[in-house]
Formats: sequence, structure tokens, C-alpha cells
Amino acid sequence: MKACLCAIVALVVGCKATPVAGPVAEPTPSRPDVPSATGVVTIAAAGDISDTSIGAQRATSDLIYNKGFEAVLLLGDNQYPTGAAPDYARYFDPTWGRFKSLLRPTPGNHDYYTPAATGYFTYFGTRAGEPDKGYYSYNLGAWHVVALNTNSSCREVPCNEASAQVAWLKADLQRNATKCTLAYWHHPRFNSGAQHGDFTRAHAIWSALYAAGAEVVLNGHEHIYERFEPQDPLGKADLQKGLQQFTVGTGGIGFYGVGDAKPNSAVRQASAFGVLKMTLRPDSYDWEFLPVAPSTVTDKGSAQCH
Repeated sequence: MKACLCAIVALVVGCKATPVAGPVAEPTPSRPDVPSATGVVTIAAAGDISDTSIGAQRATSDLIYNKGFEAVLLLGDNQYPTGAAPDYARYFDPTWGRFKSLLRPTPGNHDYYTPAATGYFTYFGTRAGEPDKGYYSYNLGAWHVVALNTNSSCREVPCNEASAQVAWLKADLQRNATKCTLAYWHHPRFNSGAQHGDFTRAHAIWSALYAAGAEVVLNGHEHIYERFEPQDPLGKADLQKGLQQFTVGTGGIGFYGVGDAKPNSAVRQASAFGVLKMTLRPDSYDWEFLPVAPSTVTDKGSAQCH
């Protein structure tokens, strides 16, 4: 309507009509940055965390509490079974809520079992992004970080190529071009877990990140830990430009089984709760899976940014 009115007014006062084509990439919703005098930031990440009991989520939160992490990335399904506000207050808050100021959340499908994920957005407030979007970006030291929303399989907040979210993502990556970029959301694009399999609806997100030269993707949803070697949007190995994906659905809920290994899957396990520790440097990153107890499950390494 605005464009039409402008076109009419242009005949009278010279107003220039603005063409409208496709979704508009709105200004970047963002959270406070985490600066670093040394250029190094240490973070933790996990998803699928808290149920209506104080169980494994206490043990995984103990891996983080007062351990010097500067940010904690939540990979969705943070509070089972429905992400209701009373459950966040009663079960999540006494454990992972102990370091609430560090939390940078994304929602999962269970959060949207409460209509519009109101429990999730009530608990995290402005840190969760705008309630009708749930995606945002910020900087961790020298890294640019993007939190995305695949919600209930991208039905409530679409994530296809024509969506407003992907338009925003592309514009955000262009505005915030850095040497190192990390993105996280709930549903893993590639997945060797026995329960859910690949989430192909994230293809447009993955393609946008790949085109921008991003390094790392973090996901939850599948209750396993899995790391892939760098790959392109079609799942082909690409050590020069590929994204390295970590699935960390080991935050405290019970495990799903591991199915047949997908191409480029380097590590898979469904027996140890834990969190992913990452050290983000100006041109590289280190990772280490931290189990809640001494375990034969280990995974650590380093990689350079593109």
C-alpha cells in the first residue's frame, strides 16, 4: 500500500516509488557483544538439557558453573517437555540458570509445544531475540556469531530460501564480515542419529553460511554427540571452505541411539552426557567434548578459520 501511495504522490510532488521484491532484510537483532582484550574467548554449548526433575542437567551445569566460560550457547529444547514458564523457573533456573547472564539461547521444537514459545521468551527475555523471530547475532571476541530459529521444523518461523529469516541472515553476514563465523540452531542439517535423521529444511541456512565463508555450526535435537568434518551444503567433504558441524544434544535428557554413520561423520556417541567447550581465537578455534564423569568418550582438536 505504501509503495502504491508513493507512486501516486510521485505524479504530484515527485516522490520516488521504491520497488518491493522479496523479503526485506530488517536491521540486525543483536545481543550484547563479548569483548576480549586478548582476542580469545572460551565458550560452552549444549542442547536438550532440562526435564521436570533435577537430574543430569545438574551434572552438566556443574561442568560450566564458575569455570571461567565467557558465554554459554543453548542449542534448543532447553526445558522439557513443553518449555513452559513454570518449568523453566522450577527446573532449569536452579541448574543452568545459575549462570543466566552468560546464556545465549536458541529455541527447539519442545519450546514451541507451549504456543509461540512464550515460556522460552518469558524466561530469557531480550536475550532470546524478538518473540516473532527468535534469531539474532552478536560478536564473541573476534568472531561473529549468529543464533537462528528452526523452531517447530521451521513452520512457525520459516527458514527456506524465500524466508525473511534467510534474507536477514544473508544481510547480517554481509554487514558483519569477519575472518571467523559461528552459527547455531536446534535441528542438525546432517545427522547420524537413529531418531531424527538429516534436517533438510536447513539447506538454505547452510548454503548462506557456506557462501559467506563461515566456519562452525552447532546443533542439538538429536540426543547424541557428533562431529562432522568440514562439508559443503550437499554434504560433500570440503576442507578448504566447508562448515564443521557439531551436534551436542547431550545436555541432560536421555539418549537416542546412533544409526549408520553419514559421510564425513568423524565422531559419534550416545552414552555420555556433557558439553562442548570451544576456545575461539582471532584466526582459529579449539574444541573439546567435556563428559560429566571420567569416560572413554573423548573428542578434541583445533582448526583454522577460512
